[in-house]
Amino acid sequence: MKTKASLVLNIIITTFALVGTILMLFGIKFMGPEDGYSATKIEMFRFYTVDSNVIIGIVSAIFVIYEYKIIKGKCNIIPNVLYVFKLMATVGVSLTFFVVVLYLAPIATHGYFSMFRNANLFFHFLVPVLSMITFCFFERTDCISFKHTFTGISTMLVYAIFYITNVLIHAENGTVSTVYDWYWFVQNGIWTIVIVIPIIFLITYLISFLLWRINRIER
Repeated sequence: MKTKASLVLNIIITTFALVGTILMLFGIKFMGPEDGYSATKIEMFRFYTVDSNVIIGIVSAIFVIYEYKIIKGKCNIIPNVLYVFKLMATVGVSLTFFVVVLYLAPIATHGYFSMFRNANLFFHFLVPVLSMITFCFFERTDCISFKHTFTGISTMLVYAIFYITNVLIHAENGTVSTVYDWYWFVQNGIWTIVIVIPIIFLITYLISFLLWRINRIER
């Protein structure tokens, strides 16, 4: 029963991630203007939001294939490594969700809910929430041990290297324009990066641990 529920949810997640990607790629708006954090074409991949949603979309699509085969009796199990990737991907969109809800939306120029319009309705809310629900309550991940929770920070690690490099390259007199510091992480000075980055990694790991722990309780 849980496999069927997971299959349906993974189909929806894959579809929503694809829809969000298409909407942002072509700049399609159906809910009025959103508050920043949108771009078209290849530029949109500078956002962790987009990257994390694309990754969960791909991983969920792979799960759809395996879960369909299991239901049809053509396969017995999903490879353990895929569960590790699912944890990593779910951590990514979960981090996106919490950063938007607790940090970006409250400071949004056009109001809190402007962060949940158009492509960001899918990227900031629908895909993350469905991904957390799917992973925590409908997927068997007893093959994932405590040590795998540390892999949850991997996507943030890669993105942090890109973001820090970008910020340092464009720093002038200790400050960085919001054009390059689009998440407003170092607007109080370039030195704050030594505080922001450890905090982000701690939050990312806590999300990874909690997702793993909740899944272990519910399995």
